[in-house]
Amino acid sequence: MDELALTAGVLYVIVLLRAGGTFAVGWLAGAGARRSRFAGKISSAKFRRAERAIQRWGAPVVAGSFLTVGFQTAANFLAGSMRMPLPRYLPALLLGGAAWALIYATAGLGVLEVLGRLFAERTVLGVSAVAVPLLAVCGVVVYRRRKAVLSSDDTVAEES
Repeated sequence: MDELALTAGVLYVIVLLRAGGTFAVGWLAGAGARRSRFAGKISSAKFRRAERAIQRWGAPVVAGSFLTVGFQTAANFLAGSMRMPLPRYLPALLLGGAAWALIYATAGLGVLEVLGRLFAERTVLGVSAVAVPLLAVCGVVVYRRRKAVLSSDDTVAEES
């Protein structure tokens, strides 16, 4: 139990620093954009309406983003760049970060323990447990890239 609490605590500090830092970078980027040549574009009524919606309703999105893979950085950056007030952002960060830390501390440690046992007791199964998903992901990436190249070649041929 001590190992789990320590791991969850360390992960919680890491996620708070990382997500909070992403929010701060977003805040600074938004402030810079408001002073740049884009200021006219981001001061439109439509943009301000979107900004108000994010400021008001973005906290559940930020908290929920910690339960996804790949969306949490975008959600935190957007919350910062759209100037979500800290009294709304911080509870979402604290709650979502806690959920993330607990999930990764429990499930993450469990997966690492199982993989460690597989590598120690049945090396072939351990290597297979890592290699098969990795090869599947690589295959999907290669397939999608080739499909994109072929579809762009078809577009170029049609334009000629």
